[in-house]
Amino acid sequence: MKNNKTNVMRVLEQHKIDYESYFFGDGVTAASGTEVADILGKDPLTVFKTLVTIGKTGQHYVFVVPCCFELSLKKAAEAVGEKNIEMIKSKELLPLTGYIHGGCSPIGMKKLFPTVVDVSARDYQKILFSGGHIGCQVEVAPSDLEKVIPVKYADIIE
Repeated sequence: MKNNKTNVMRVLEQHKIDYESYFFGDGVTAASGTEVADILGKDPLTVFKTLVTIGKTGQHYVFVVPCCFELSLKKAAEAVGEKNIEMIKSKELLPLTGYIHGGCSPIGMKKLFPTVVDVSARDYQKILFSGGHIGCQVEVAPSDLEKVIPVKYADIIE
């Protein structure tokens, strides 16, 4: 996988978005977000993880949160107008999104789901998130992410 373009990178390029890509590890073993920040020498507050949930209505939602925090299911449900939400099961991730656990990106999923990014992302010029494969991260401006997928910002962390 080393230094190959991912679908996430292709989508960013199609939208003429400047990004930086980072490849690390063996491409098989997923690192935690804080480990990724450590490996890349980045502030963990700028490294985000992508979480996929399902609401009581059956609608799926994507939440993008700083790696060193947990998603507040209560705040997340409020942000999308659901009574409650829960994380999807790991085995459902690949068929639903096209991504595996540890390589899930908010960009390039099989289907476009409502996506909420934690409001803290706006505090940074650039944030990092999965490039679509384990061991790959992309760094983009939050305002550029908005040009690729529709996002809503909300306070969604514990």
